[in-house]
Amino acid sequence: MSRPTSKSDLITAAADNYRKLNTLIDGLTEKELTTEFDFAADEKKKEAHWKRDKNLRDVLIHLYEWHQLLLSWVQANQNGEEKPFLPRPYNWKTYGEMNVFFWKKHQNTSLEEAKEMLDQSHREIMQLAETFSNEELFSKGVYKWVGGSALGSYFVSNTSSHYDWAMKKLKAHIKKCRGI
Repeated sequence: MSRPTSKSDLITAAADNYRKLNTLIDGLTEKELTTEFDFAADEKKKEAHWKRDKNLRDVLIHLYEWHQLLLSWVQANQNGEEKPFLPRPYNWKTYGEMNVFFWKKHQNTSLEEAKEMLDQSHREIMQLAETFSNEELFSKGVYKWVGGSALGSYFVSNTSSHYDWAMKKLKAHIKKCRGI
């Protein structure tokens, strides 16, 4: 599916990819769940996240924390508090450091807790998206605090696109575990 450009496409893509992600997770074997992620031998996997996330919990927590960024950002700005999407001191050049902070913050979070947290935040994101009109989500300039983008692009990036990222990572781990 192409990147959503309407509210209905956003809702459908987010729900579909979340369902697909959970189906993939439900199909993981014990070996796949307990084997640490290791993509060091794959020269194509150079981005920091391939080294950062060591297990399913780490991936789920990453998704959860980005949901929290979106929820907090929208709520604050709707309440008149000017707040950037990325919390200080981070910016789009240093958000990798923020991701490492999230990773460190949750090293004692269990997989079960991570699943529950992500489930809850996914529901909250979907409920929040429903409160906006198609124009509010996908027209630029509706909200000053969004800058030059459309609000919906943040929802897409934090749901369907991010879920797709997580599935790609899990599929790569599965292939490695199965020796494919």
